[in-house]
Amino acid sequence: MHIPDNFLSTPVWATLDAIAVPTVAVVSRKAHAATDTNRLPLLGVMGAFVFAAQMINFPVGVGTSGHLVGGTLLACILGPWAAALVVTSILMIQALVFQDGGVLALGANVINMALLGVMAGYLPAKWLVHTKWRNYGVFVGGLLSVLVSGVLALSELTLSGVHMPTALLDASLGLFLVNAVVEGAITVSVLRAIEQLQPGATQLELGSESPRPARSVWKSLVPAFALASILLASVGVLIASTLPDGLEHLAKALGIPFGGYPTLHSPLSEYQIQALGTSWLSRAGAGLIGLLLIYLVCALGGHLLGRSRRSYS
Repeated sequence: MHIPDNFLSTPVWATLDAIAVPTVAVVSRKAHAATDTNRLPLLGVMGAFVFAAQMINFPVGVGTSGHLVGGTLLACILGPWAAALVVTSILMIQALVFQDGGVLALGANVINMALLGVMAGYLPAKWLVHTKWRNYGVFVGGLLSVLVSGVLALSELTLSGVHMPTALLDASLGLFLVNAVVEGAITVSVLRAIEQLQPGATQLELGSESPRPARSVWKSLVPAFALASILLASVGVLIASTLPDGLEHLAKALGIPFGGYPTLHSPLSEYQIQALGTSWLSRAGAGLIGLLLIYLVCALGGHLLGRSRRSYS
C-alpha cells in the first residue's frame, strides 16, 4: 500500500506533495477544534498500536500479503481529524526511518491513506452509528478505507505513465478487495473488544450524545493497547507473512524495481536493525524502536493540541 520513490513521475509526486502539506495544516486546525481533550492522551498509544499492527502482514492471495491500515479504527476512537494526523505521523516515521514508502512519495501516501482513506472509513461508521447496522457501518468503513487508498495508488501510477494490462489491474483490485475485507473484519473485532473494556468508548467520535468520558476512564485502555503493541512488535513479527504486498506484487509483474532507489538509507530499513541481520532480535528491536518513535511523535502532537487549546480557553 505504501508507494516507494521509484513509482511515481516527478510531476505526480511533486503535485501531491504540494497538496498534502497545506491539507495536513488544515487538518491540524480541525483536530485542534474538534478533538475531545480527554482523548488526546490516547494519540500516542493508539498510534503505536496501529504502527505495530501494520508490521504484521497476512496472506491475501497466492504469493501476496496485506496488512492493517487502521485509519477507520483510529477515526472511530479519536475522531477523523486526529486520526488523520496520527496516520500521517506513522507514514512519516515509516518513510524516514524504515524506508517503507518513499520520502518523495510521502505526499501521495498521506493523501491516499491518512486523508482520503481515513475520511472514507469514518463516514459509513458515523452514518450508521445510531442504527442496528452500526457494525456493518464500521465494516464498510474499514473496507472502503483500503479500497479508496488502493484505487488512488493505482490511479497515480496510471497518471505517471505506468501501463498496466487489464488482467493485472483486475488482479490488483481483487487483492486490494481481499485486504479491505480483512481490514473491515479486524476493525469491527477490535472496536468490540474496546467496547467490552470500556463501554461507550467509540460512541462520542461516531456522533453519539452520550456523556464525554473523564480522563480517568481511558486509563483502562492505555495499558491494554500498550501491551498489545509491544506483543505485536516483538512476538507478532515471528508469524508475520514475508510475502510481498499488493503494490510490490504489482511492481514485480510490471518489472519495476520496488524500492530500488531509496532517497534515504536507514540503519532500520525493512524493519530490521541492519547491523544484526535478519534475526528475530533484529526485527523485534526495530519494531520496538518504531513503537517508541511513534508514541513520542503522537504524544507530543496530543500535548501540543491540548496546550494550544488551553491557551485559547
